[in-house]
Amino acid sequence: MDISSIQQADEQVAMPTVMDIRHISTAQLAQLGMQQIAYVKSVVVNGTACYAIHAADGTPMAIAGDLDVAVAAIRQHEMVPAQVH
Repeated sequence: MDISSIQQADEQVAMPTVMDIRHISTAQLAQLGMQQIAYVKSVVVNGTACYAIHAADGTPMAIAGDLDVAVAAIRQHEMVPAQVH
């Protein structure tokens, strides 16, 4: 094993992706914030009022019995809560 192969492997891992936001596609725009935002929506489950937590793309993540608990769960996972009316 030579040192150049080690350096080359390190260089490939360390390169961050840089994007010009003025030239992103509609699909890329939809992905912005996808991992950081979760939505809270009031729902009724088995006759009981609850709060559904969904990922930004609409994927159901959890149900909470209280709005404060839903928001706390989102924040605990280092996400930003957004309420759906």
